[in-house]
Amino acid sequence: MELNVLNKDGKDTGKKVTLSDEIFGIEPNDHVIYLDVKQHLANKRQGTHKAKERGEVKGSTRKIKKQKGTGTARAGSIKSPVLRGGGRVFGPRPRDYSFKLNKKVKQLARKSALSYKASGNNILVVEDLDFQMPKTKAIIDFKNNLKINDKKLLLVLSNENKNIYLSARNLKKSKVLTVSQLNAYDVLNSETLVLTEGSIDKINKVLGVNQEK
Repeated sequence: MELNVLNKDGKDTGKKVTLSDEIFGIEPNDHVIYLDVKQHLANKRQGTHKAKERGEVKGSTRKIKKQKGTGTARAGSIKSPVLRGGGRVFGPRPRDYSFKLNKKVKQLARKSALSYKASGNNILVVEDLDFQMPKTKAIIDFKNNLKINDKKLLLVLSNENKNIYLSARNLKKSKVLTVSQLNAYDVLNSETLVLTEGSIDKINKVLGVNQEK
């Protein structure tokens, strides 16, 4: 797949890049995408939820009424889950939701997600960007120049760039990642995938056939 390289003003530079069919042209595997997205979302969970059970809530341990003769059900503790202010039954406890996924499964998921974007013609390639200072308006102008202002953008850089990251952080429909942070969830969650020239070589190295062996 061959694409024209654009500059930050959205104009054709006359250069072309070729996207590897082994990465951007495979038959997508929906199941491995599901597994990769599931792991990504699970790893983002803090798992710090906690509810007090009857042994943890504050309250007296005395029997709140006599056993018989009241005409109502027996009650032995003010901390009972059936009473207001009592402990919760089987409440959530802190836990780790993360789980392991094989490297080749994750690689195939990323290839599948990138192939979906390529088949839908939702990939743009731009020259390597470098902002002198963090400026949200610079990202807004960048999206306007590419005519994708109303679309959800995922910008993939070859290396970390703090100024570009900070410029896009305030915008709901813009996200910046490096190649090492690329994942199926963010690729599919975007409407337009914008790759910098330098990122393409790194994607080929990370997801290339030789790297899987």
